[in-house]
Amino acid sequence: MLSSVETSISITLILLYVDDMIITGDDSAGIHSLQHFLSQNFEMKDLGILSYFLGLEVTSSFDGYYLSQVKYAFDLLSKASITDNKTISTPLEYNAKLTPLDGELISDATHYCQLVGSLIYLTVTRPNISHAMGMSSLELHAYSDADWAGDLTDRCSITGFCFLLGTSLVSWRSKKQDVVFCSSIEAEYHALADITCELVWLR
Repeated sequence: MLSSVETSISITLILLYVDDMIITGDDSAGIHSLQHFLSQNFEMKDLGILSYFLGLEVTSSFDGYYLSQVKYAFDLLSKASITDNKTISTPLEYNAKLTPLDGELISDATHYCQLVGSLIYLTVTRPNISHAMGMSSLELHAYSDADWAGDLTDRCSITGFCFLLGTSLVSWRSKKQDVVFCSSIEAEYHALADITCELVWLR
């Protein structure tokens, strides 16, 4: 989650992921005041200048900031049990044309999906592997349904939808519709509109 506090003289940004937080901005006094306020209301620890966050190593110099995922990449190699392999200049053979019939079926599809997702995240600092990861056959599928007049109190319908990347569930939601519809088809159309908006947000 990214939040910002902006005044006429300064900007403070807060990046929050679960229990990890980055606070930055152009007002040192404002940042210190915000840290003091948060520490009074939540149990937190100041780790000082940013050096590592969500697999990204951060270093700074006189000409800017540098991001690296060396540790993240090494951990990924260990997870895939290929730490003894030799490196190559490009992650995919030149003019490679892959089809669903190439190679052998893997024994653990979940492990494969996890590795693909980790490699996609690695493209944050290694854009040279973006093309190779784009050759994956994973497709995004969306499903929706509506329980017409499912709420017994106000007769609103209940929308439910989910998204799958390949066979992995990546997003889902169930919520009450805010309008009472006179037919099930209207409720279904409203559910489709909800899932379309969610799909636009995901993309």
